[in-house]
Amino acid sequence: MTSSLPPSATDTAERNLRDTLTHAIEHRAPHAALIVYDTRTELNRVLTEAYRRVVPEAQFIDFDSTTPDVILAMFERMQAGDLVVLVQSSSFRMDAYRIRIELFKRGLKVIEHVHLSRMPGEQGLHYIDSLAYDPSYYRGVGHALKARIDSAQHGVVDSGNGERLVFASPFEAAKLNIGDYSGMTNIGGQFPLGEVFTEARDLEAVSGRVRVFVFGDTKFLVNKPQTPITMIVEKGRVVGVENSTPEFDNMLAIIREHEGEVWLRELGFGMNRAFSRDCMVDDIGTYERMCGIHLSLGAKHGVYTKPQLKRKDARYHIDVFAVTEGVYLDDQRVYQDGGWQIAGCSA
Repeated sequence: MTSSLPPSATDTAERNLRDTLTHAIEHRAPHAALIVYDTRTELNRVLTEAYRRVVPEAQFIDFDSTTPDVILAMFERMQAGDLVVLVQSSSFRMDAYRIRIELFKRGLKVIEHVHLSRMPGEQGLHYIDSLAYDPSYYRGVGHALKARIDSAQHGVVDSGNGERLVFASPFEAAKLNIGDYSGMTNIGGQFPLGEVFTEARDLEAVSGRVRVFVFGDTKFLVNKPQTPITMIVEKGRVVGVENSTPEFDNMLAIIREHEGEVWLRELGFGMNRAFSRDCMVDDIGTYERMCGIHLSLGAKHGVYTKPQLKRKDARYHIDVFAVTEGVYLDDQRVYQDGGWQIAGCSA
C-alpha cells in the first residue's frame, strides 16, 4: 500500500494528541479509553496508530469489522469520565443512535475526528497540525476574546479594498471551543479545536459589504472562487453580490427558496493557526476553525434564538469565510497581520 504521508506524520500526531489528552481532555488513570476507528484512509490509519502510542491501554475497535450491537454494548460498560474517541473516514452511523449526544448523556468524554476522507494527501498533514494544543494560546486569547466580545457595543470586519461589515449592536454572549471545559457539562466534541463565536443581538443592525474567499458548497466541501465574492448586507440580510459564481448564486437561491431571504447570523472568530487563506483542507467543518473570521448564511443557528426566526422554519447554516484585514470591537483592533492581537496575547 503506497503512502502519501511521511513517517514523521505519525510522530507529529502522537505529540499533538498527547497534548490534547493531557491538557484539554485531561484523560488519566483510572479512567478507561475506547478508540473506535476505521482504516479506509491513510489519515485514519495514522491517527489510530498515534492513539495506540498515546493510550496503549485503551480498547481499539475496528468499526467495519464489528457489529453496532457489540460497539453499543461496549459503550454501556463505560463509566462517567471515561473517554471515547471516534476516528471516522466519514461519519459512523448506527441507525437512529446519535453517538456523540448519547455518549455525553452518559458523562463520557468524547473526541470526534470526522470526514477524514475529505482531506487526502498533504491535507492530512494540515489536519494533523491542526490538532496541536497550546493551552496558553487557546485559553489566553480565547478567554480574552470572549471578554472583549461580551462587553463590546459594536464591531467591524474590515475586508480590504474599502469593504467593511458593520455590527451596530452588542453581541450575544460568546461561546468557546478552545479545549477549556471548566464549568461545562460535556467534555470534548468535534476536533480540531479553535473557535470563539457569537452573533449580533440585533441581527438587523448588521450592514455593509464583505469579501468572501471561501464558502461551503452543497457537499460540505470548501469552494474557493478565483476572486473573492463581495456580499452586500442590509439589515442583516444578503441583498446582493458582486463577482459571484454560479455555485455561490445557486447556494443563495436554495436558501431563498426555503427561507424567503438570506440572513447573516454567526460571527465566528477562528483561532486554529494550522489553517489560513493559503493553507486549507476540503472539509468545511474542519476548515471552519481557520484563524480569521467566518460568517453563516441562513436562518439556522442551534445556539442562539431570535424572535423573528422560528427554529422549525430555519433550515440552512452555510459557512462563508471573510477576507479579513482587521477586526474591531468598540473601535479597538483585535485582529491584524493574520492573527489575534488582544489583551497582551497574540497569535
